[in-house]
Amino acid sequence: MVHPSSIPDVPTCPDHPGVLLREQILPFLGLTVSQAASDLVTTRQNLHRILAGQSAISPEMAVRLERFCGVPAAFWLDRQQTYDLAKAWRVLSGSLPGMAHHSLPDAVLVQIGATDGR
Repeated sequence: MVHPSSIPDVPTCPDHPGVLLREQILPFLGLTVSQAASDLVTTRQNLHRILAGQSAISPEMAVRLERFCGVPAAFWLDRQQTYDLAKAWRVLSGSLPGMAHHSLPDAVLVQIGATDGR
């Protein structure tokens, strides 16, 4: 098995975006979880799972959060995707070296819109 540190570009796992909501947004607004859940028109249990990092922020919740505190929905979704991808890289880092790898020509990457600045 390959040690994860030998895989290039394995990102460190950032905090779940619910942590930001729990530790910064709600305290700044002076809201309890119950009040925030009510304001977000969701259940307290659903919000608690997000704050605990047990549930992802969905596109619908991201829109609710934008309305709730003014932080754009795209920000919340980007944070969630960054968290999810970092977690996936960590989980799969040991098995990725054994997987087949096929490179596509740059022209195909451009055609499908998958260029990354190369």
